[in-house]
Amino acid sequence: MIHSMTGFGNKEAKIDALGKVSVELRSTNHKFLETVIHLPEGLLFLEEKIKKEVESKIKRGRITCVVNVIGTPTREVFINEELLKKYMSALKKIKNQCRIKSEMGLDALINLPGVLALGDSGVPKERVWSRLSPLVSQAVAGLAAMRLKEGRALYVYLKSRAAALKVSVGAIKKKFQRVIKERLAGIAVEEERASFLKNSDITEELERISYHLNNFLQRLATGGAVGKELDFIAQEMQREANTMGAKSCAGDISAKVVKVKSEIEKLREQLQNVE
Repeated sequence: MIHSMTGFGNKEAKIDALGKVSVELRSTNHKFLETVIHLPEGLLFLEEKIKKEVESKIKRGRITCVVNVIGTPTREVFINEELLKKYMSALKKIKNQCRIKSEMGLDALINLPGVLALGDSGVPKERVWSRLSPLVSQAVAGLAAMRLKEGRALYVYLKSRAAALKVSVGAIKKKFQRVIKERLAGIAVEEERASFLKNSDITEELERISYHLNNFLQRLATGGAVGKELDFIAQEMQREANTMGAKSCAGDISAKVVKVKSEIEKLREQLQNVE
């Protein structure tokens, strides 16, 4: 079964030493697989682990993962006294050398690099991931389930449109055979007949587009991450339809070709959302 590239998944739970944690995943169309992780301060070390978990289940699309922590336990505040003394000593020396009278206040001192810091939660990183991993896994599973559900709807649509295209191509083929027979019957000179066929014969294009349609349906039935391949096949069908339109020798055939081109374009629009 094919999958859509749009979807949503989320999960939240209370985790010891962290508080209430929510994991939210959204996916949109993208040519390749791109994963963007947004983590709160203190959990940035988990970015690669979360990315691996997401990319083990998702093959294509732009995935945005947001992890929020609500009610995080109060963290200890640390002042690097040794570094602060060095700052004050250096500042005092400069003050005396330059005869500066103004004093540096406490608010300025604690904002110097490295003076003020927040301690971590004291929970080992491995333990944090062991608690958070199930939430990420369940959120990814929810996202994958939604993408699969939308993929089923896409499959039904694409299959029906491809089947309709086969009918339209078959109608063009029958009409062309009648028209070409009538036109050739009215041309007596062999050179003129050859010139007419060279400029108007779309038999080869009809065979190619029929082949591409069969290939399209086979790959669609195979499922998996076939979005790029299906779009390439549809592009080849469009190329053949354009050639048929340029070589058409009858107005009603041209009208049918325009309809086929329109149907292929609709296919390609939907294929942009297939993984």
